[in-house]
This record gives sequence, structure tokens and C-alpha cells, in this order.
Amino acid sequence: MSGKSEKPEVLDPITVADSVFDGEQVKFSNSGSSEKLPDEFKETGRAFNVTDRDLIEARHFAEGLTLEATKKLIKRIYTLHHHDPNFPMEIISKMEEFLNNDDIFAHPEKYEHVIEEMKIEAALITNNSPYAEVRAVVDNHDDPSLPVSTIRCWAIGILFACIMASVNNFFDIRQPTIGLSGSIPQLLAYPAGKFLERTLPDWGFTLFGVRHSLNPGPFNKKEHMLITIMSSVGSSAPYTNYIVWIQVLPRYFNQPWANDIAYQLLIALSTNFIGYGMAGLCRRFLVYPSYCVWPGSLVTIALNTAFHEGTGASSCQGPFNTIWKMSRMKYFVFALSAMAVYFWFPNYIFSALSIFSWITWIAPNNTILTNISGFNTGLGLNPWPTFDWNIVTFTLDPLMVPFFSTFNYFMGGLVSGAVIAAFYYTNAFHTGHIPILSNKPFDHFGNFYNVTSIVDDRGIFDEKKYKAYSPAFLAASNITSYMFFFAVYSATITYGILYHRREIMMGLRGAWASMTARFRKHDDEDDAAELGIDQLDVHNRLMSVYKEVPEWWYMICLAISVVIGMVAIAKWPTETTPWVVLYGIALCIIFVVPVGIICAMTGVEVTLNVLAEFIGGVWVEGNAISMCFFKTYGYITCSHALTFSSDLKLAHYLKIPPRFTFFAQMVPTLVSTVIGVAILQWQTTIKDVCTMQAPYRFYCPGPNTFFTAAVFWGTIGPKKVWGTGGPYVSTLVGFPFGVAIVLFFWYLNKKFPRSAFLRNTHPVVMISGAIGWAPYNLSYIWPSVPVAAFSWLWLKKRYVTFWSKYNYVTSAAFSCGIAISATVIFFAVQLHGFELNWWGNAVVDAGCEGSGDCVYLPVPSGQSFGPTEW
Repeated sequence: MSGKSEKPEVLDPITVADSVFDGEQVKFSNSGSSEKLPDEFKETGRAFNVTDRDLIEARHFAEGLTLEATKKLIKRIYTLHHHDPNFPMEIISKMEEFLNNDDIFAHPEKYEHVIEEMKIEAALITNNSPYAEVRAVVDNHDDPSLPVSTIRCWAIGILFACIMASVNNFFDIRQPTIGLSGSIPQLLAYPAGKFLERTLPDWGFTLFGVRHSLNPGPFNKKEHMLITIMSSVGSSAPYTNYIVWIQVLPRYFNQPWANDIAYQLLIALSTNFIGYGMAGLCRRFLVYPSYCVWPGSLVTIALNTAFHEGTGASSCQGPFNTIWKMSRMKYFVFALSAMAVYFWFPNYIFSALSIFSWITWIAPNNTILTNISGFNTGLGLNPWPTFDWNIVTFTLDPLMVPFFSTFNYFMGGLVSGAVIAAFYYTNAFHTGHIPILSNKPFDHFGNFYNVTSIVDDRGIFDEKKYKAYSPAFLAASNITSYMFFFAVYSATITYGILYHRREIMMGLRGAWASMTARFRKHDDEDDAAELGIDQLDVHNRLMSVYKEVPEWWYMICLAISVVIGMVAIAKWPTETTPWVVLYGIALCIIFVVPVGIICAMTGVEVTLNVLAEFIGGVWVEGNAISMCFFKTYGYITCSHALTFSSDLKLAHYLKIPPRFTFFAQMVPTLVSTVIGVAILQWQTTIKDVCTMQAPYRFYCPGPNTFFTAAVFWGTIGPKKVWGTGGPYVSTLVGFPFGVAIVLFFWYLNKKFPRSAFLRNTHPVVMISGAIGWAPYNLSYIWPSVPVAAFSWLWLKKRYVTFWSKYNYVTSAAFSCGIAISATVIFFAVQLHGFELNWWGNAVVDAGCEGSGDCVYLPVPSGQSFGPTEW
């Protein structure tokens, strides 16, 4: 099965130029690319970070472009990308000079080289992706005859989806948690597919004119990617499981009715599928545009490419005048093996390599030294805090995310770190009496807040107990994080309006045109432009041969999710309005497009969890469970929409027919949801579960944190904390600050349009870095910066072919090596209690780093700080 439609062939770039630019006729010679590149064009290649092969291919396309067609193409490209930080500024400047010089069009014979260069640049963008990182791993050709939705693909995909769901759900409540990453099934799918290719007979049947065979031929890259998508969509536990945990257990809210399997299944299905509907409706905003790169997808594609590119050893020049002929697959195996061996050292043998807090080792009990440089309990200001690749990539993968994103994120963290230090050492908000770095609430004795002291036997807020005990205090890092959370939400909306209003309006028009297409006459040649699909992008043109998923499929999915969610909330005594489901959709509608565009371009996601629980807590103050539903639908709807959009982009890049992707997302999600609820049903019956006496280390770190948040945001409520007279009301300044900072940089960009620095300054990413605190710090952010600079600024600029071939494969190999090594270490040694007790492991817990007792203004025994009530 190939999923091929009745259309005879892929639209070529010339047909697109005809339809979009009023029929300007050009011709294209699809010649080979083995010729040598003239020296005069190598500067163009260097400016565009393009390999010789891609440049030669573009030259053949450029031969058929007229000057008028080139002008129209360049004008369209400039309009789409002149604000794009991923697009080379040097090329934007050349485009401006070309478009603004009327003499070029009046006397073209005087500007032959300039015109030729512009033709090649237009051809590069039209015949391939405008981004070097996409060209590095994504093929700009397609074979629609490849079988995709095969029997073996579905067998392997559903099997791995079940395994992923079972393992990750089972160990979700373990401390520390064990989880299988998406790279594991992708790694195992290849040998499984090749095994079935060699062993299964070519037996099959014909259905609706299409033959389905057990063995339709060689296992190919499209089948492999479809299996990867199936395995990943159901890899995590349903978010609603956390609500069930705090409802069912007597030590939380003790609501045994919540153990009803129908209730658990309905709310899980509702939250898991509601994101699909939103993702499908947002394709024109988040999947089709070429500027929506989705950096995380490129690593997955790189691994897929390494398996299927063959054993050919094309050579490329590397650093230090070396010549590299190693295939991506061979390189991947070596890099994976090296990381799998090395990871034993920071993860088990020599923990100090992971938590390399060497500055605190100088004076382990020095309060100021630990608070400023500490890895575990301080701000993490350390020139090199780790030799653990897992920590280097914990916040952002420096090989995957563009350098400007990594650097902006770090600068935001650095600025907010200074704010934290200022709050702490001036004792603002009484923060000097508690640890500088913590995401937990404290009481006025400086101890962790005992939430059970302020609720009655039903888990409902008790005003008398609250006044008799203590208000809740937050650490300086947590206060700062919340302040910038408020800022990032207003900044996201402002950024979307100022920078992407054109694309948003184009997408809205396209969505409306798609939904009304069957009720009006239309011409196939005008469909792309009318539906808001950028046909300058080669991948959109290649995908045009496949039948799209109609909008109404996604709308039905969305409607069913809404209905079953409302039924579950209304039928059982949740004390929550069923309209909370629509609240989640409303919040998603407001944020999903700007948040999605930012994530797709930068690799940084703005999560709505704080905003969702803030609004929910204000709305249903005192009702923790109701707040949890507000939080769940408000947060998970948008989060899932982005995750599923990323998977749709994966399929888009691999040219997988959209309808196959639709079912490859739906079916495994249904299966994994049932598995997750079934495991939850058993786990809630385990004796002493979620206590320190629980078997299998089922201490429930996730449910415990969720319960604390439920009480803090739901039972106490944000009105007491951020409302009028509340201790942290002044941090609401974050909302206007987010608007102001985006307006400030937008104005500077308008005033200095040629500034490369301003072009690569992203205010939303910067603010996102500012919220990356508690319990994490700069030690989890800074290490990625020099690695990103080496990869993106040095290696990519000087050895683009080498970088294109190995950069993303390195990221994939290291991730797989860590996943395999961590799994082996846990089951081989840690599960059996084998530990290495020596200085290299013990030093990470020495002094304040281990005890967390380095407080600037410690509270004397028996005394308290701050007001007794608010």
C-alpha cells in the first residue's frame, strides 16, 4: 500500500511558479549532480550553508528561470523569511539589494552575475528547504510507490506501542522513574523489519483494489518512520492518572469512587485524543509552513536516514584537514557504543563527573559559595559543571536546537539568576530564611509545608487549621520562575501578533477554504494558495500527490473527546463543571498557534501548566480536584496538540500519506490508553503504595508533587497568594513586562532591520530560559552553549557537508547510547542494590550540597519568620 491518490505526478517547482506567479513559463532540466561546481558559485554555497551537491542541483533548476520569474520568487521568499532567525541574514540582505535596484531589471546585461546568483538562491529555496539543518537529513525527492501502511509495519508498531506503554506506565510511580525513550523502538524497529523482510512469505490479499502482502518487499524508511510514530504517541502515562492517584488513595483525598474503571478510561481517552483534533486543525499553521522546522524531528529523521541510506561511503572534508568516508550507519554504531560505555562513569562509577560541582568542594559548608555555585541547591554558576551528556542536553539539545535558541535561553536564565540572587540576599518576600533553590512551599518555620495540616478528613481546605499553622512561602527561585511564567504568556501572544499575524491569517483563511471547499467551485491549480499551503516549499509539493485528511475527521475526533470528557465529569461526583473541557479548548485556541510556531522554529516549548492552574485556582478556589481538571484540560490540550503536530511534521518530511499517519496516531493511542488505565487499576491496590514502605520503590514522586500543587493552587488558591494583599501580588508585573519586552525588541528590529544581533534575539525564548529554575539551575543550561557554538557557529560554517552528514546522527547516537546504558545499569546493578561507595560518588552530597541546609538567614529553633497569616 502506498496511499497514492489518482493524481498522476508530483507538482514540480515550475508548475508551482506558473500557478502562483501568473504563469511565468520556465523549464527545468533534471540532470545529474556529479559535475564540478564553478568557483564563482562557491561563495553562494558558503553564504547559504549548502553542500556542493545541493548547489549543483539548484543550478540546473535556475537555468530555466526568467528574470521576471526570479523577481517574483525572491519577493515571495523575502516576505516569508525576512523576520526568520533561522534564515541567513546575508541572503536577506542580498535579496533586498536585488529587489530594490530597479537598474537590474532595466539593464540586466550589466548585472549578469547578480542575476545568476539570485536565480540560484531562488532555486535553492524552491527546489529544497531553505534551511541547512533540514537539507542535512530530509530528502527533497519522493517515491510514492513505496509501501507504507503494511501488515508488518502495523504488527511491529502496535507491538512496540504496547511495550512502551506497559514499561513507562508501570515505572511511572517509581523513584527514580524508569522510562523508555522514543529512540529505543526506532532503534529496534530496523532489525525487526529486516527480519520480517527476510522470513515472511509474499502472501496477501486484495482489498479495494490494493494488494496487502505479508512481505511487500524491502523494509523501507517510510515503514520505519510510521513504526516510530506509533511507538512514541502512546509512550507516556495518561495525565489524568495523576488525578486518579490523589483521588483514590486514603492518604490523599480518599475518594474510592474514582477507582471506577469507566471513569478512569473516559477521562484518559478524552485528554489523550483532544489534542489530535487541535493538531489536525492547526496543520496549516504548524506543519505545512517551511519555517516550521521542528528541530526535534530532525534528530529522529537523522537516525532513520542512517539506517536506510545504504553502505555507500561518500567522502567529505572534516576538521584538521581530515577526509571522512564513514557511512552514517557505521558512524552511528561507533558513537552509540562509545556513549553507552562512557555513560557508566557519570551515571554509576564516578558520579562527580555528572554533578561536577567542584567549586563547592573547596569549602563544602560555605553558605554563599554553595548558594551561588552549587549544582543541587544553588544557582549553578559554574564555568563547567558537568561531563554528563544527559545533563548537557537536559534543557536543550545543543546539536538539535539552533544556536540562537540555545544562547537566548541561556541569557534569560542568566538574567533571572541575578534577580533570584537580588531577592534572596535582600530577603525580599522573606526568601532569605529558606533555601535559595527549591520548587516546594515552606512554612514560617523554614520547613517544607505540611499540606495535610490545613485540610480536613475529606481533603477540603480548613480555614481554622490554616490560620493555626502557617501561610505558604516560596523560595526566591520559585517566585522568580512564576514571575517570568506570567511574562512568557503575555509575550507569546504579543509575539504572535507582531511577528506572525500574516501567517496566522493565511492559515485561518486556508482552514475556512478547506472546510467550505465542497460547497463551491474551485480549480485544482488554485487549491494550494487558497488553502494556505506554501507551494514554494518542495515538501508541500511532494506531499500533494497524497490524499489529505479532511478537516471533519479531526473535528469529529475533537467532538467525541469533548463529549466523553464532559460525560465523565458530570456523571461522577467530581464537583467540577463539565464546561471545564471547553475551557481547555479555549485556552488552546488562544495559545496553540503562537506557542506552536515558536516551538517549531526554536525548539523551545512554552507550557501552559502554570497559567491553567492559576486560572483554575481562581475560578474554583478551595476545590483541589476541580482545579486539577482545569489544569489538566488547560495544559494537556495544547501540549498534546504540539506533540502530535511534531509527529505530523515527521510524516510530512518522510512523505508518509497523511491518512496513514492519522490512523497510526489514533490506534496506538487507544491501545496505550487502555494499557495505562489497566496498570493503574492494579497499582492502586498495592499495599503501602505511594509511601516509603511501598514495594518496588513505588514512592510516587509524580503523584506527590501533583498533590502538593493541587493543595497549593486549589485548596489554598492563588487568591491568597497572588490576590489583593497577597505576599506575591507584585510578581504579577510579569504580565505587562512580557508585552513590553516583545514590543521593545520589535521596535529595535524595525529601527535597525540589518542588525544580525537583533535578528537573532528572541524575547520569548529568552523569557522561557528565565523560568527554567527550581529545582534546576544554570548548571543544566550553560553546558549546552559552548557545544552549540562549536556545532552551529564553527563546524557548520566551515565544514557544512561534514556537519550535514554527522551532526544529527551524533545527537541520535548519544541519546540511544544513554538510553541503553541507563536501562542496563538499572536492571544489572542498581535494582539489586549494588553501589560503589567511594569519594567520586560521595563528594556530590558533601556539605550543603547534600543537606540543603545552607540558608542565608536560618530560623532559630522554636521561632518563625514573616506574618502569621495573610
